[in-house]
Amino acid sequence: MDQNEAPLIEALAEYHRLDRYGFTPPGHRQGRGADPRVREVLGASTFRSDVLVSGGLDDRTSSGGYLKKAEQLMAEAVGAEQAFFSTCGSSLSVKAAVLAVAAGKGDLLVSRDAHKSIVAGLVFSGIQPRWIRPRWDPKLHLAHPPSPADVEAMWERYPDAAGVLIVSPTPYGTCADIAAIAKICHDRGKPLIVDEAWGAHLPFHKELPTWAMNAGADICVVSVHKMGAGFEQGSVYHLQGDLVDPAHLSACADLLMTTSPNAILYSAIDGWRRQMVQHGTELLGNALHRARKLRRDIDQLPGIQVLEDELLAAESSTTWTACRSSWTCQHWASAATRPPTGCGNTAGSTSASATTAGSWRRCPWPTTTHQPGVCWMGWRPSSRRPRQCPLHRRWHCPHHPSWNLKQWPCRGTPSSARQRMSRGGMR
Repeated sequence: MDQNEAPLIEALAEYHRLDRYGFTPPGHRQGRGADPRVREVLGASTFRSDVLVSGGLDDRTSSGGYLKKAEQLMAEAVGAEQAFFSTCGSSLSVKAAVLAVAAGKGDLLVSRDAHKSIVAGLVFSGIQPRWIRPRWDPKLHLAHPPSPADVEAMWERYPDAAGVLIVSPTPYGTCADIAAIAKICHDRGKPLIVDEAWGAHLPFHKELPTWAMNAGADICVVSVHKMGAGFEQGSVYHLQGDLVDPAHLSACADLLMTTSPNAILYSAIDGWRRQMVQHGTELLGNALHRARKLRRDIDQLPGIQVLEDELLAAESSTTWTACRSSWTCQHWASAATRPPTGCGNTAGSTSASATTAGSWRRCPWPTTTHQPGVCWMGWRPSSRRPRQCPLHRRWHCPHHPSWNLKQWPCRGTPSSARQRMSRGGMR
């Protein structure tokens, strides 16, 4: 498909050119009947573009197919199998996802930091939520997404649940280990919904965290009006895989969606997709550069600490190659116990007996996979307790020899997705 096209924008421009007079809603007749004082504030072009979608411009089931083509272009641009536009915000999109996955099919495992729209969907659908507790950060006094281990534990408690719903990024900018969570769900044949309302921009720059579809999510909901150039209420929900029926998902959305969708909102989403395909790398690259500079400048102010980019999900991630640590446990210095990548390199290593057991020092092995954050298996200088077993039960913690292998909840094999996850939504 030609990503330089914007079918909805082009159809609206043609509608303007034809200068039609509609005998349908909206009643302002493209601004002719609007109060001049209102036109002065809102702009005459706003009224000209506020046309009836059904029977005027296009909708999901009739007319020239502009909306369908725009959705296909969106799906291709971001690597999803299907995309659906919504003019009722991600609040509608996520409700449709909840209904499609769990209505009449069982409980739903839901991250407890869910948006109120998710709670509303659970209430009116009668779906029983099984809350997954987010990870509380006592240092920063905010919550991070649940870890894969947290999700695994909930599946053990509620094996008949219909699926999982998590929020990533959080409003604080923290991203979940979606690849590992998706694998846990898929091993059970169950879908993963990701409320990625704050991540519409993620597919369009390689330095941003991996977006949910690339990490294996089945449904991903994004708010174009939050991190894109869409109008308020502009949303897209994406679908891939065979665990959710696309016709059923679309039907659930149509049950909730207005019968008077706004052509301006649809067209803005379409135009934003074209803009990001053509210029997204440049625009986001400039934004990232400015953000880094601003962070450095703010960090120099007395009494203010800027959060560093960290791979917070390493506490539970099985993606070893995503290691971002500037610290390493002294016990990993010996060749016999080194991790498979990164800071276990024997070059320049020192004896494990050189320091007191359990102490920490700067890692002497800078590698391409070794960057600031937490150590490859999730240990931090402030917490020596491992959060998961590396190599899936093969290793034990040298600081806690009494721990046995059964206390580690991780399953499966290391993720190959190499997720890019960071605090602050960038790195």
